[in-house]
Amino acid sequence: MKRLFGAVMMMAAVGVAQAQTQQTPPAAPQAQPAPQGAPEAGGLTWTAPAGWESQGARPMRVATYRIAPAKGDTDGAELALFYFGEGQGGAVDANVKRWLGQFQKADGTPVMEKDAHTKKETVNGLAVTTVDVKGTYTGGGPMMGPSTPKPGHRLLGAIVEGPQGPLFFKLTGPERTVASAEKGFHKLLESVKKK
Repeated sequence: MKRLFGAVMMMAAVGVAQAQTQQTPPAAPQAQPAPQGAPEAGGLTWTAPAGWESQGARPMRVATYRIAPAKGDTDGAELALFYFGEGQGGAVDANVKRWLGQFQKADGTPVMEKDAHTKKETVNGLAVTTVDVKGTYTGGGPMMGPSTPKPGHRLLGAIVEGPQGPLFFKLTGPERTVASAEKGFHKLLESVKKK
């Protein structure tokens, strides 16, 4: 009887162990990070072109994108996107003049408005002012540009007047690289819309 009772108890213990093994749920799959939505600032969203490497936000910038160098260039280009808040950032014309002031002609004289191409238009119901200037890029201070003048550079800029203040798109780099990114820059501007 003792043997029978012991055998029954042993079988019961083995059955419980087997049941526990079988009932152990499989490991849950690792959670995938949720896809990020479209970047946004100042009540606007935009879509960066494929191939432009997002560098994330930086001081004074809501986004920064790096564009690989075009064939023949050693340096890439950079698109910096600034948003300072509602009612901040200054007047459109003052910012256009400031951007032009960051360039010199080959002879060292300042670039004037007549040397650049500026245009005002409406995109997706938003007022947009664009700037296109070439020359020696002198930058705009320690946080805004190069420490030494860079000849053969180009700036494509846009100021988009959003519902919560302007967004400033500033693409700078060697002329060839900026030219290769020009189509993407205009597609990015066409993608800007109210959120």
